[in-house]
Amino acid sequence: MLDGRKRSDIQVGQTVQIVLKQDQRSGKLTSGIVEKILTPSANHPHGIKVRLRDGQVGRVKQIEA
Repeated sequence: MLDGRKRSDIQVGQTVQIVLKQDQRSGKLTSGIVEKILTPSANHPHGIKVRLRDGQVGRVKQIEA
């Protein structure tokens, strides 16, 4: 299971678990399909930021196989 800190591990159309800004304290995960990768750098310590197809934006915590 990949943890979403490397941009190269994430592709548009993949199913991922993200944490939304308002859920960062609780750590609640939201599942969805990647529409766009928003983080420009190759790595990010808190997870790559993505937009899901339903419009929600958050940092990837898990990539589903």
